[in-house]
Amino acid sequence: SSAASDVYKRQVRTNGECCDKDFLVVGYGKLGGIELGYGSDLDLVFIHDGDPNEATDGTKPIAGQMFFNRLGQRIIHVLTTTTVSGELYEVDMRLRPSGNSGLLVTSLAAFIQYQNKDAWTWEHQAIVRARAVAGDVDLAKKFVMQRNQLLALERDQQLLRAEVKSMRQKMADNLLPAGAEKGKTPFFHLKQGSGGIVDIEFMVQYTVLAWAHKHPSLTIYSDNIRILEIMEECQLLDSESVQGLMDAYKAYRSIAHRLSLQQKPTEISADKFVYERSVVRKVWNQFFDESS
Repeated sequence: SSAASDVYKRQVRTNGECCDKDFLVVGYGKLGGIELGYGSDLDLVFIHDGDPNEATDGTKPIAGQMFFNRLGQRIIHVLTTTTVSGELYEVDMRLRPSGNSGLLVTSLAAFIQYQNKDAWTWEHQAIVRARAVAGDVDLAKKFVMQRNQLLALERDQQLLRAEVKSMRQKMADNLLPAGAEKGKTPFFHLKQGSGGIVDIEFMVQYTVLAWAHKHPSLTIYSDNIRILEIMEECQLLDSESVQGLMDAYKAYRSIAHRLSLQQKPTEISADKFVYERSVVRKVWNQFFDESS
């Protein structure tokens, strides 16, 4: 907003020189993965690269950290504006370091330290879909470089595999109705159901975290479709499987958009997408079934 831009200009260094904006908005989830749909919320993380001890030059100077926090609050206020059609966007900040207990705006150094020392595997999975969406260009470049380096760390593949699989099971246990995972309900949940959207996303995220140290091109994009294409180029998955996952993913998302427009839950009859689900399950077993 213009108001935010004006606030930007008021921060100066203690010696009187103008300070760079040093503020970045990072999109995660559907925003980061370039997959916003009808009714999607905005998963955001705010990062700064300024000196938290430097003050603004207004009539009531404030410290840098407070300045960045207020800027973040202002951005959230603008994005959640109530219109005649309802709230503009729902903003979710829970993916920032330490979640809701963490600072609203984190320094780049603190963000990287947290990711390297304290973050859980699922938080690294989330970074696969993270991208800079607005803010200082130089800071965006720094973030991309740090993101790619983090994703390209060599990991214990057996441990990674177990943690990704465990997190997927926890999601199914908590977000699906009883019996749904075993096909004992008349509905298929497009996102959380076995063979659905999340299974595809988890396979993509696992591949990036497991193999980016040998195939850096896996870190270039944040959207699932292009990462799947690179998985094929790197010969990490055969072309038939890649095409099957891409077709299923696009089909699921298309139906999910229609249901969202109709304000209906993302559930369809269990007799739909039987082939697509079997394809996704087959590839899932190649990744995560110890007996396969």
